[in-house]
Amino acid sequence: MNERSHPRKPASFRLDDPRVTVAEAGESGRASHGGIRITPEPDALALPAPVEVIYPRRKRFPWGGLFWTALGGLVVLGLGLGATNLIEDLFARSEALGFTGIALAVLCALAFVVIVAREALALARLDTIEQLHARAGAVLTSDDRAQSDVIVRDLLKVAHDNPHLAHARAVMQSHATDIIDGADMLRLAERTLMAPLDQEARRLISSAASRVSIVTAVSPGAVIDMLFVFAAALRLVRQLARLYGGRPGTLGMFKLMRHVIAHLAVTGGMAASDSLIQQVLGHGVAAKLSARLGEGILNGLLTARLGLAAVDVTRPLPFSALPRPVLSDLVKDLKRRIDPAARIDAQKNLDFLERE
Repeated sequence: MNERSHPRKPASFRLDDPRVTVAEAGESGRASHGGIRITPEPDALALPAPVEVIYPRRKRFPWGGLFWTALGGLVVLGLGLGATNLIEDLFARSEALGFTGIALAVLCALAFVVIVAREALALARLDTIEQLHARAGAVLTSDDRAQSDVIVRDLLKVAHDNPHLAHARAVMQSHATDIIDGADMLRLAERTLMAPLDQEARRLISSAASRVSIVTAVSPGAVIDMLFVFAAALRLVRQLARLYGGRPGTLGMFKLMRHVIAHLAVTGGMAASDSLIQQVLGHGVAAKLSARLGEGILNGLLTARLGLAAVDVTRPLPFSALPRPVLSDLVKDLKRRIDPAARIDAQKNLDFLERE
């Protein structure tokens, strides 16, 4: 009878037994008489080593950059040619007009250089605050004292122009030589320097939200509502940026609004994911309010949500020692600022919004 008709019974053995032979994976053969042959099975969990596939990068000609460069060159040449022709025509009429045109052209060029320099400085200051925020977040994780001292010095430079922080700056300078961990030093700086700024930011957001609520409640058309909400949002973001040390210009405001909208998209702020706005829309609170306050309350809440996102973007330090403000904290302020004549109609609904 062959071996298959008499299967081997289970038995125990030692790997150092001379009768035991270990075959390589994939090796075929049979054990000798009285010997034991072990063939290892492939590990099902073993995965092949990842092979990094490097795709050749296609070198494309930068047509987009060439287009904008050529367009900018044409615009500059056109403006220069137009100014030259204008000045020549002025000289043809009168020397006084020609010299006046040259003087105005020089003033225009000087103003343009000043505007460009101011925009560049504003963008650099916004980048400084953004980098300060990122570095502070890293130090809160690593607890590096040396880096925390550098961040505190940079933070004091940013807050140097704010006269309301003179006492806070003196307090932080008095703790410069204290034996404090890096993360605790940043938390101390947050409680000392950021606390008064956070209170002022809350006041600005509450004021803007109440203003939007009242104006959109009494405005005659949706177009006016949209324009006023847009202008109020821009003004609020600019005020918050200046409060925390940024001085955004025109280009800086574009960059800042892009960051705020991106922050709202990441956190789901403008969508109905916020529980408070879900309560407003889901339970029909806006419909229960008076006709002139229903839409205004909702617009005010959305403006407040935009302001809270702007605080997260423009604040030099991340929230660690101080609680992060939430939308429900601003409902109480909004309730105090609404029209007293309509407060009775909205009191019950705003009370339940405040509890959320």
